[in-house]
Amino acid sequence: MCGFTGWIDWTRDLTLHSEDLERMTATLALRGPDASGTWISGSCALGHRRLSVMDPENGAQPMIRSQDGQKFVIVYNGELYNAPELKRELESRGRSFTTTCDTEVLLTSYMEWGPAAVEKFNGIFAFAIWDDQEQKLFLARDRVGVKPLFVSHAGGQFVFGSEPKALLAHPAVSSDVGAQGIAELFIVGPARTPGVGVYKDLTELLPGKCMTVDRGGARVHTYWELQSREHEHGVEETAAHVRELLRDTVERQLASDVPIGTLLSGGLDSSALTALAVDFYRRGGAGAFDTFSVDYVDNDKHFKSHAFQPNADAPWIEKMVSHLGTTHHDIKFDTPELVDALDDALTARDLPGMADVDASLLLFCREIKKGVTVAISGEAADEVFGGYPWFHREESLNAGTFPWALASPMRAELLSPEMQEWTRPLEYIGDRYSEAVAAVPHLSGENELQRKMRTMSYLNITRFMPTLLDRKDRMSMAAGLEVRVPFCDHRLIEYVFNIPWAVKTAGDREKGILRQSLRGALPDDVLFRKKSPYPKTHNPNYLNAVRSKLLEVLDDPSSPILPLINAAKVREIAESDAASSNIPWFGQLMSGPQLFAYLYQVNRWLKQYGVRVN
Repeated sequence: MCGFTGWIDWTRDLTLHSEDLERMTATLALRGPDASGTWISGSCALGHRRLSVMDPENGAQPMIRSQDGQKFVIVYNGELYNAPELKRELESRGRSFTTTCDTEVLLTSYMEWGPAAVEKFNGIFAFAIWDDQEQKLFLARDRVGVKPLFVSHAGGQFVFGSEPKALLAHPAVSSDVGAQGIAELFIVGPARTPGVGVYKDLTELLPGKCMTVDRGGARVHTYWELQSREHEHGVEETAAHVRELLRDTVERQLASDVPIGTLLSGGLDSSALTALAVDFYRRGGAGAFDTFSVDYVDNDKHFKSHAFQPNADAPWIEKMVSHLGTTHHDIKFDTPELVDALDDALTARDLPGMADVDASLLLFCREIKKGVTVAISGEAADEVFGGYPWFHREESLNAGTFPWALASPMRAELLSPEMQEWTRPLEYIGDRYSEAVAAVPHLSGENELQRKMRTMSYLNITRFMPTLLDRKDRMSMAAGLEVRVPFCDHRLIEYVFNIPWAVKTAGDREKGILRQSLRGALPDDVLFRKKSPYPKTHNPNYLNAVRSKLLEVLDDPSSPILPLINAAKVREIAESDAASSNIPWFGQLMSGPQLFAYLYQVNRWLKQYGVRVN
């Protein structure tokens, strides 16, 4: 995993602007702590920061290869899990290789097959390839959007990079935010509408898309999207196929030339991935396998079970560690650490985020990096298999909006009257919902329930899952840690998306077909444990700390957030003990403390990034 950036300018000699490229590349140092490289021609500048995972000695980027006098240069962030098969196919076609890294396989694939090469890739990736003879740039992003890629056409130039901070370091790209950006922050955030960069000058290349940029302009092509197909397998055959897909995916993603481990919560998803990984290691005669868990000091004293978080993780983690015999690392953070990390988490995202969930994940990844460079994580299982409570509640299914955005009316009231009139937040999120629903690829002949569940699955995969993938990418890469997400394998997603709801919920359980597929791999009580999400702190000290931070913002007349919000309304909520602890404003677990932290981050972001609202 790495970070890259660059730009194209047809009007200037970019060799005279190396300082701009160095500055842009330096913003991505945390994504790639092991090496830095740049390449500039007259019209194209490319910068790269490397996190060495495969062939550390020979995989430097930008990587340059030539063919019949034609020069190709690549910058790449990601991992190609079918690189060995592609390499064998390319060698059979007369291609030769000088490294064992997947970067060379990806670049050679493009040289052999052109843009059609992306359809052959199994992996998580974003990359840019410059064809020096044809004077054109080809960019692509993986099918699900695990790896980020932002672009800008500011100032008549084409600027791109792995994170907004790299583009914002370019002289032509501003940090201005318009009505759309404010609506994204206050009614959609910490989610983000796919393709929207929040900053006026930024957009995002969507998952499953590739782009060609030359003197004639920029053209975007869709090479993959979710499609609906008839499912022809019964429960047993479906479960067997899910298990085989998951096993193959995990084993592919264990390829690494550096130490690797898994995040283990004791829940179904992380336990399944860990069990499959340990089994693969044992069959290969490898040594002990590392696992990592996160919790908070005194969380056991303050934890209260509820529908979204029925029980604590600790006993279940102990059970799985004992069952699998892993080398386990139990990591805990205290409230002051979580509060202090809010600023670093903001910088990692370049936007306000998920409060203590972001901050703790960043701290967690820093600790994991002390032991391994690559980690396996269970993101996306709930979106793909239908695990969230909102899949199973009529009020969510019939809400007429995103099920994680049910508090939109309350959130709209947090804006000042002027901002409400300018951004029309409820109209904005209504339009985004309508666009998303209109894109659902329904099958003809579906009944009402089938249409409803396909819509919910589509919304979760294409709208909610990107929020968690953004979070995992930014927090992990800010720690120089590569995190792989097997449940995001496109083959698995394609297959499970088309499993009928009655089969998905086999045994009358959420994620029933996944549980069926894992019989024998996990202890039965773990296999049928109720979902418990990534843990947040329940310590009232956190609530008090972030409330104090927000009140300081409200008390400071120079705070840039004040013209944007209804300060009296926000203060009323912050000073109300009853409301502060129970305000479900986003998703399952984002309540009062997270709202206060989010608004604090908005104010900090406006100052730190010099944001102008216009």
